[in-house]
Amino acid sequence: MPVTISLPDEILSSDTHNLPRKILEQVALEGFQSGQLTTSHVRQILGFDTRMQVHEFLAAHGVPWVDYSVQDAARERELLKRVLS
Repeated sequence: MPVTISLPDEILSSDTHNLPRKILEQVALEGFQSGQLTTSHVRQILGFDTRMQVHEFLAAHGVPWVDYSVQDAARERELLKRVLS
């Protein structure tokens, strides 16, 4: 379902380069961070061809695209030690 946003002409005619794209990016970022959008959704919304482009976009905005914590890494390290022992 397409969504249309109406902005006053003075906002669009001011010195705001590519404002519609910036708004779309903010919507995609917020949706991803809130868990409402997946990387696939972000890819479709922003017109990216690959998941890697989405990952680069998210990383450029300081948004981790992988839900993997330091605790996860520590837990896996301990498991690996036990398996290899």
